[in-house]
Amino acid sequence: MNLLIKSATVIDPASTLNGKVTDILIKDGIITKMGTSITDEAEIFEAKGSYIAPGFFDLNCNIGELGLETKEDLKTGTSAAAAGGFTGLALMPNTHPPVHSKAEVEYLLNRAKGNLVDIYPLGTISSKREGKDMAEMYDMYNSGAKAFTDGNRPVQDSGLMERALLYVQGFGAKVISYPEDAFIAGKAKVNEGVVSTMLGMKGIPSLAEELMIARDLYLAEETGASIHFTTVSTARSVALIKEARSKGIKVTCDVAVYNLVLTDEALMGFDSLYKVKPPLRTRADVDALIAGVNDGTIDAIVSQHTPHEIEFKDVEFEVAEFGITGLQTAFSLAVKAGLDVEIIVEKLAISPRKILNIAVPLIAEGQPANLVLFDMQKEWDYTREANLSKSYNSPFIGQNLKGKVLLTCNNNQLFNSK
Repeated sequence: MNLLIKSATVIDPASTLNGKVTDILIKDGIITKMGTSITDEAEIFEAKGSYIAPGFFDLNCNIGELGLETKEDLKTGTSAAAAGGFTGLALMPNTHPPVHSKAEVEYLLNRAKGNLVDIYPLGTISSKREGKDMAEMYDMYNSGAKAFTDGNRPVQDSGLMERALLYVQGFGAKVISYPEDAFIAGKAKVNEGVVSTMLGMKGIPSLAEELMIARDLYLAEETGASIHFTTVSTARSVALIKEARSKGIKVTCDVAVYNLVLTDEALMGFDSLYKVKPPLRTRADVDALIAGVNDGTIDAIVSQHTPHEIEFKDVEFEVAEFGITGLQTAFSLAVKAGLDVEIIVEKLAISPRKILNIAVPLIAEGQPANLVLFDMQKEWDYTREANLSKSYNSPFIGQNLKGKVLLTCNNNQLFNSK
């Protein structure tokens, strides 16, 4: 691959050219030259007004392999990821069988070889995600698992969570907590509040999330371990994490990008495409989440890409599955949330890798070209034809979105949205 990107603005705080307009020459997957007025016989891409940054990295992505390939497989999932500017995906273990031994980790890594998008399987905390006995975390870590989580099943057993936090410190891995007290959340489907009352539906109180965050913060403080919370969604959750960090507790967190732009008012039409977990919250929660992103309390933004077949979403709201396909729209929704370009790059590309202790790509001469080129102002239509996921469960299909990924480059491969 030989490519000359002309007049792009670099957004990479580790680069000497951060904030500057430059040409970038890529040959055989390596950035060979950066500067002004570069000439070469390589394919030219005019990028005036666009930004170039390290490729995005998703900390919370669901792809059907193993066992649920009718929802999404690695081929379609990574195609959607490349279209969304992602060059790395941390895969949740919500598969069948779950990723609870080194066999599943090694299978996924072997299946993903040679792809534009790098794959990082996350292993389970508990065997079979049953929340009873610890899984073979050390074996999975040695095979390539960077962190451990039971995915969309919260670890209800405090003793199990404490043992996991103690255990992973021996080999430098991280525990990722999905914060929900299942006994408080019950079988409710939406946020508890004015909208749930108007709809006549039992709600999930914010306390279900906040109580679990408080518990795990106490465990992290007691064990001295670091912990990461995925998809925080309430104002009080942000406040709890901010307070814990001020006390020296080693905590990081992320937010699902749809929780930055949607409120529970979107549910007034009983559209199951808006049924997600954590649920859509109130405007006050959204404002607090955006403030948390901007002040650094929230470290990363995730797509929480959760594909489903039509028969699991095009049904009555009460029985529909939770989840939205999100890889292709994550960047556009971050723009819609009003975030600055530097914040978007920090939360979508840099911090996610730091959380998992993965090297952050550098926009510099001699470095592998692991990058994304995007336009903050360009509009595009997210149609069914433009959707590269195997599933179509997104409320944003059919909408005109602002903020478009133009190029995604990694492993000497190129995705061009044109």
